[in-house]
Amino acid sequence: MGFIVAGEKKEKRQKGLVRRFLPYFKHYKWILVFDLFCAALTTVCELVLPLLVRFVTNMGIDDLASLTVELVLKIGALYLFLRVVDAAADFFRASVGHIMGSKIERDMRSDLFAHLQKLSFNYFDNTKVGQIMSRITSDLFDVTEFAHHGPEEIFIAGIKIIGSFVILCGVNVWLTLIVFSVVPFMLLVAAYFNLKMREQFRRQRVQIGEINAQVEDSLLGVRVVKSFANEALETEKFEHGNETFLDIKKKSYYFMGGFEASNRMFDGLMNLLVLVVGAIFMMNGGIRPADLVAYMMYVNTLIASVRQLVQFAEQFQRGMTGIERFFQIMDADVDIFDEEGSKPIEIKKGNVTFENVSFRYADDGKQVLSHINLEVKPGENVALVGPSGGGKTTLCNLIPRFYDVTHGKILVDGQDIRNVTLNSLRSQIGFVQQDVYLFSGTVFQNIEYGKPGASREEVIEAAKQAGAHEFILGLLNGYDTYVGERGVKLSGGQKQRISIARAFLKNPPIMILDEATSALDNESEKIVQASLEKLSKGRTTFTIAHRLTTIKNASVILVLTHKGIEEKGTHEELMKKKGVYYHLYSSYADDATLNA
Repeated sequence: MGFIVAGEKKEKRQKGLVRRFLPYFKHYKWILVFDLFCAALTTVCELVLPLLVRFVTNMGIDDLASLTVELVLKIGALYLFLRVVDAAADFFRASVGHIMGSKIERDMRSDLFAHLQKLSFNYFDNTKVGQIMSRITSDLFDVTEFAHHGPEEIFIAGIKIIGSFVILCGVNVWLTLIVFSVVPFMLLVAAYFNLKMREQFRRQRVQIGEINAQVEDSLLGVRVVKSFANEALETEKFEHGNETFLDIKKKSYYFMGGFEASNRMFDGLMNLLVLVVGAIFMMNGGIRPADLVAYMMYVNTLIASVRQLVQFAEQFQRGMTGIERFFQIMDADVDIFDEEGSKPIEIKKGNVTFENVSFRYADDGKQVLSHINLEVKPGENVALVGPSGGGKTTLCNLIPRFYDVTHGKILVDGQDIRNVTLNSLRSQIGFVQQDVYLFSGTVFQNIEYGKPGASREEVIEAAKQAGAHEFILGLLNGYDTYVGERGVKLSGGQKQRISIARAFLKNPPIMILDEATSALDNESEKIVQASLEKLSKGRTTFTIAHRLTTIKNASVILVLTHKGIEEKGTHEELMKKKGVYYHLYSSYADDATLNA
């Protein structure tokens, strides 16, 4: 009973997935129609051969003299013509039909990538990149085959089974009914094994995603791995995931083996019935010898059709698993989006106001910010300091709506940021972060990313403003030097200056500097700090500082703790208070002296 209920639920879910998948055929409906027409032609050509054999054999038995060379040649010409039609139709199916499947795969991948671009940081905070990569690549490969072969295989099998049934009934109804009585049992056993295989295919997809995530993690952190001499540990972790994947595949192959073995048993049973029961009918005059030969040919066609349909179930399950995982991402809520009636914003002043802002993360419900009230005037450089976990980065991430406030509102030039378009808001806010991300490409391409389509002169001018021009010219190919994955060929200071050049090129009225110098050595820090001060001039700037000596000249310093904004003022004012900031700065200054 439980098996039946589970099967019904899976069937309903599959129907829902198929219904959602069908719109992807919309742009290619005429290709699909012609593909099915070609499939029908190849099927008809295949069904005609037993009829021709039956006709010739019966004529040879009944009236051999009437079987002339001219008639045989005409029958041969007819069959040759059918084979030419079959070859042309099959060429279309194998080429254009597969191309249609590939186009559907492309469309789905484009939709998936576009949807991923809309998802907020919250989604990526809780999802492994390796799992996403698995769904956007390998999962959709199976969907290609399913999209092409799915309608085709069902259509062909349907024509063959119905056609064979009608023709066989014309030969001997009772023998046909006896043979076809096996088909429901064959389909029932196949359904059981397919249910088991689908579960294993789903587990395979999840596990290969885990392997992708582990490989990505290990390779991107290869310098850490080697610095700790932990190659053996990484290999052990990989082997564990690899062995788990093998165990899952072994189970799927056991079910596949049972699937194949049961099919062969039913094939043999159907042939046995035709041989034994057919012979009995022939002995009693219920079927002619030539008809029995044709009957056996049609039964083999029927068996091949049922087997093809049943074997397609494996491809169907793989395709459905890919579609299911595709829609799992497509169904992920876009929790940050342009509200209805949102209008583009043009930030002219750069005034930023927090009105009673509170924020908690959705996954763990942890309260990070509580009732923050703050007004930052145009051109001010606001420094945020405080212990780790106090909400400094979170507060800055709320300004471009990387996350939405839980309570309260944020205004930019008097406009609630939830009432303006995301693109217009984010395009006018610049970022320089501690963990600089450079894309795999050239120095020029990485700086130009701040303003796609910028001229070479604009890029060079931005690099000069960032203090990066001289070191770039010293590289092997200057601005056309390949930086490697994540900028691995450059030093930390060089990567940071390219990041600053990118921000200069963007030229935004609001700038966020997130511990931009904390990972640099003293010499690089001085160079980068000079560039940052130049970058901040004339812009509303939020600076998250780890090295407190770098923010002494800030317009205002905010001490942010789990209690909220605990202190506010200039460096001199806060030092006189001898409160939290005083102790933080004194502790940092003592450490800096000891390390000097």
